[in-house]
Amino acid sequence: MDERKRTVGKRDPRLVTVRRGGTLEDAEHRLLAQWAADCAQHVLHLFIQGRPGDSRPRRAIEQAQAWSRGEITMTQARSAACAAHAAAREAYGAAREAARAAGHAAAVAHMADHELGAAVHAIRAVRLAAPESERDKAGRCECRWQRAQLPLEIRDLVLYDQRLRNKKCWSLFDR
Repeated sequence: MDERKRTVGKRDPRLVTVRRGGTLEDAEHRLLAQWAADCAQHVLHLFIQGRPGDSRPRRAIEQAQAWSRGEITMTQARSAACAAHAAAREAYGAAREAARAAGHAAAVAHMADHELGAAVHAIRAVRLAAPESERDKAGRCECRWQRAQLPLEIRDLVLYDQRLRNKKCWSLFDR
């Protein structure tokens, strides 16, 4: 079996590009990247509060947006993702989760199913930034905000993915 078929066999074909044997079209892939960038952008201030001099997560979001517009290569976006994840390893709490959201947003260019990573870590960032008694409410509010940003063209796909992988994502999509 060739590598492409093995890759699709382990991943949901709806989130694998047509070129790699899945069913995801380029237009939807780019919308997923833009939505993930929106999720990460929404919580970026939580990283900036904790590490104001570190631009790596902001840069990752910018690269995700640029990739979604066809302005940069997948490799450039993936490099920015790695840098944002490195920033996350140097941060704590909400700042760490916000940087992870940015890293996953940029990583969507490489693998579309990172879209949930951006959403999940944004929710976790908001929860950690809220007072303990308000964390569930803050997480639900963030999840609703994210869903309101979904373009119609990818809405069903993302909601399906959330249902499918909710348990792996700390059940953040059903709170």
